[in-house]
Amino acid sequence: MFGIIRRRVASGTPSPLFLGQSVQKFRSGSSVPATVSSIVEKEIDFHSRGCENVRSFCHISSGCWINSKATREVFCPEMQIWRRPFSSDSGDSVDVVVPPLAESISDGTLAKFLKRPGDRVNIDEPIAQIETDKVTIDVSSPESGVILKLLVNEGDTVEPGNKIAIISRSADATTHVAPSEATPERATPQPTQKISEEKKAPKAEAASVTEKPKAPPAPHSSHSEPQLPPKERERRVPMTRLRKRVATRLKDSQNTFALLTTFNEVDMTNLMKLRADYKDAFFEKHGVKLGLMSGFIKAAVNALQYQPIVNAVIDGDDIIYRDYVDISVAVGTSKGLVVPVIRNADTMNFADIEKQINTFAKKANDGTLSIDEMAGGTLTISNGGVYGSLLSTPIINPPQSAILGMHSIVSRPMVVGGNVVPRPMMYLALTYDHRIIDGREAVFFLRRIKDIVEDPRRLLLDI
Repeated sequence: MFGIIRRRVASGTPSPLFLGQSVQKFRSGSSVPATVSSIVEKEIDFHSRGCENVRSFCHISSGCWINSKATREVFCPEMQIWRRPFSSDSGDSVDVVVPPLAESISDGTLAKFLKRPGDRVNIDEPIAQIETDKVTIDVSSPESGVILKLLVNEGDTVEPGNKIAIISRSADATTHVAPSEATPERATPQPTQKISEEKKAPKAEAASVTEKPKAPPAPHSSHSEPQLPPKERERRVPMTRLRKRVATRLKDSQNTFALLTTFNEVDMTNLMKLRADYKDAFFEKHGVKLGLMSGFIKAAVNALQYQPIVNAVIDGDDIIYRDYVDISVAVGTSKGLVVPVIRNADTMNFADIEKQINTFAKKANDGTLSIDEMAGGTLTISNGGVYGSLLSTPIINPPQSAILGMHSIVSRPMVVGGNVVPRPMMYLALTYDHRIIDGREAVFFLRRIKDIVEDPRRLLLDI
């Protein structure tokens, strides 16, 4: 990562400055009379191994004005100095180091190694996976070569900067490399050795002929008594780090919030007709399919603007009203539930929302969601209908104050204009924090979503 720090200092002649192993170059300005301290503009082009921004420059040499301030600019340098991060070079061998995870995550669990000692790897090829509280991160090879040794075991907790493997640049892939912690196998005795050992071993004395009295047979248990499952039919599997994090957050939500759920049902006829009429033209123009989730997100954004307390959150003795709308969309994966955030949903149209949903769905299935993409959010929408759920009471995603639950669409007989006709109906559930949201506000919020979904023209007319 390159950057420029421009600092004006008062000195007669520039003196060299060194920031660790930084690469620096100085350009002096024009000279001025000796009675006035010359102003020299210095540019310090530095290169650091990490990707963190420089926070403090108090160690720069004396001679600077006390009130002078450093400013930072990001630019593309003409001459780039490249060094591969997350590695430690020791001649022929290269240490593979755990990369920075995130500001809020201090460690992770090494889920599994994708390569073994003796395997050849290419540069940037993933060799291990680290599981954090939210995502799984790939650790890539900093150089091309052969893995000599694995320094940690699967399941170990690792921190940024820890060494996990050693790679040799010049080793041959066909060379046998012994595992770092291989258990020595017990030598199998040869037949002749086995016979000689049997001859040396003393023979056991003959057992006594006297038989002990047999115990009475155990009474036959009735079929009504519960039968405990045998141990061999049980499996104990450690929870993944993501599953443990989800369990902790859900239990904290249950213990912290005053949870209450209100329900309503919505007629999906008009929204489904809108989708059927314009799905082809929508795909032709925007290159993405028109789904139902974008309609509910637009309805939720509008309802939050009508009931801003649902978008607020308690912080100590205060209530924080958030004037932006970030919608979290719950996505179920094989490893657990992830909740990516659609930021500034109040400024997005249907096409932007659908594109964002598709991107998040693909990343969630591939396990490539970043932590920043799941941080924050002001309201969560969970769609249990994709799994066939008819009705549920979702749990709030902390630190939000409400969650909207969608369910399956079922054709049910409804009274329309005095006649009983079949209609595609969906149950909606809103779980909210009763400490901050009253029942009246929760019902009005859910009713607003119902009105917009049943008549999407309200969005155009803003009524």
